[in-house]
Amino acid sequence: MTNNEVVQRLKDGNARFVSDQLDGKLQNSTRRDSLVGGQQPYAIVLSCADSRVVPELAFDTGLGELFVVRVAGNVANTSSMASIEYAVAHCGSKVIVVLGHESCGAVTAAAAGGDNGYNLNHLLSHVAPALAASEEGAEINDIVKVNAKLTAQELASRSAIIKDFVDRGEVEIVPAYYNLDGGKVDFL
Repeated sequence: MTNNEVVQRLKDGNARFVSDQLDGKLQNSTRRDSLVGGQQPYAIVLSCADSRVVPELAFDTGLGELFVVRVAGNVANTSSMASIEYAVAHCGSKVIVVLGHESCGAVTAAAAGGDNGYNLNHLLSHVAPALAASEEGAEINDIVKVNAKLTAQELASRSAIIKDFVDRGEVEIVPAYYNLDGGKVDFL
């Protein structure tokens, strides 16, 4: 599939999810057996760890179709970036979706500031550029969208591996936003 075909496949799957028309394909023992020898997911999704956002369901995909990396705030930290580099370099994934979502708790916590302890403060520091790039008094959901866009840019700027694939046109990075109320994914 081309990058455009992958994005369209994700959009079509999301349309099925939103309309409660999931096809449920590639989720049985035959599919599991076919994946024992390896994986070739066509897309990578860097998603928030929020339990309300499940990329495999939101895009109506089956086993082996998505390489999902989940971390609060869908941030590009060293571990999430390394996982994405692996999928790009070794699995042949063509599209990276940075999936922010409505009412993100990590973005809300970053905007609120304060001391959340060493580990959470470190994680939330990755959201700081989105806070700085947003207008004063911006709504959380607007900051979430800025965060997804900046994280998408950061993937290519901080990773020589990802940048090389993007520069060759073999990988496309797409920021997106998941609406909790209806399940629709807006590609930004």
